[in-house]
Amino acid sequence: MRYNISGKQIKIGQSLQSHVKTELGTVAAKYAERPTTATIVFSKSAHEFVCEASVHLSTGLTAQAKAHATEIYAAFDACCQKMETQLRRYKRRLKAHHRRRSEPVEHFDASAYILNSEETDDDSAREPLQPVIVAEMNTKIPSLSVGEAVMQMELTESSVLVFRNESKNELNVVYRRDDGNIGWIDPTSNPK
Repeated sequence: MRYNISGKQIKIGQSLQSHVKTELGTVAAKYAERPTTATIVFSKSAHEFVCEASVHLSTGLTAQAKAHATEIYAAFDACCQKMETQLRRYKRRLKAHHRRRSEPVEHFDASAYILNSEETDDDSAREPLQPVIVAEMNTKIPSLSVGEAVMQMELTESSVLVFRNESKNELNVVYRRDDGNIGWIDPTSNPK
């Protein structure tokens, strides 16, 4: 597995890098089928260290975890524990997903935008309902089954996931509802 270990405005020593590779490598080997890349980013938020980890699996799915602690090693250990919990919870489904799928998940390019949520004095001259675009970037939309989309949303701890439904070849959305259940938006379905 390839590791990309970095720090945002903090230096990451060799000892921490070795610890990350050993611990995360053990977790990934135990629960994941052929992980390909791991990205770990350390940063500081007030008095706490933040560790964000993302492990890309050969099937095309991604697992993510994030944790905070007052010490950098403790932040990584908590993040690694969250990653292990996610991968353990989905181990059987990940392996079944890998057997069913002969090729990795296909991804399609799309544009993603970040909109400014705050209004300023300059906004009064602008047409209403025309938000300011703060950032524009490329993103990938995976081609998955509904079950795989729910699993991917859970693995990345996201509240929403846009995906191309493999069975219908159309865009769908799964999201976490306020009541804790999962919602699925399928624009082509006819409600009865």
